[in-house]
Amino acid sequence: MVNNQSANQLENRLKELRDQLQLLDPHLLAYRTSTSYHPSKNSAGEFQFLYWQTLVSISYPDFVARNCDTHIELSIFDQTLMAYYFLTCDGFTPTGNWISFSELPDGRFYNQAFQGYSGHRVAETFGDDIELFCKAAINLGGEEWNSWGDAHYRFQALPFVPLLTVYQLGDDDFPPSCRILYDAAVNHHLPTDVCALVGSSLTRKLIKEKDSIHENSN
Repeated sequence: MVNNQSANQLENRLKELRDQLQLLDPHLLAYRTSTSYHPSKNSAGEFQFLYWQTLVSISYPDFVARNCDTHIELSIFDQTLMAYYFLTCDGFTPTGNWISFSELPDGRFYNQAFQGYSGHRVAETFGDDIELFCKAAINLGGEEWNSWGDAHYRFQALPFVPLLTVYQLGDDDFPPSCRILYDAAVNHHLPTDVCALVGSSLTRKLIKEKDSIHENSN
């Protein structure tokens, strides 16, 4: 949960990002971000795209993100993440090659902390119950992927931002482990610190889905 101080910082940062985005051509932004732009009157319009498998819209020029089905504004966290994506994205297509957080610019310095609140938390949550992990991943729209490890699922956070979870069962010597990987081109679309936020968001979604599965089975 975001505390009041963090929420205020996010709101201030979101305003700064929106001020910068309002100066850019919406058609160019749509091209760079692989989103669709629908102009309306008075130079306004909206972008539409899938965010974690949910159709969302972002109004232009104020850049307010909403769920297309409910028309409810998304959280400050999600709005800020999307604003970073629109401001950073340069249209470079994903490579299909996966790298760890430590391989991102300045990622090695923060990798231990990132792994602590992402992969380690996922592994501690699911343990050796790989069937439960797979069910949670599939429920979240994860696509089974040909890779290494005992279970591996690809998730699409934003149009140009896929992530891959690699889950490895434990044995007598090592506990279960999980890693969240990024496409090698991710820094064309998000700064490294925001990549960490996307990874932590996927972690929370997987844990929340595991709890939901347990609740529905009772």
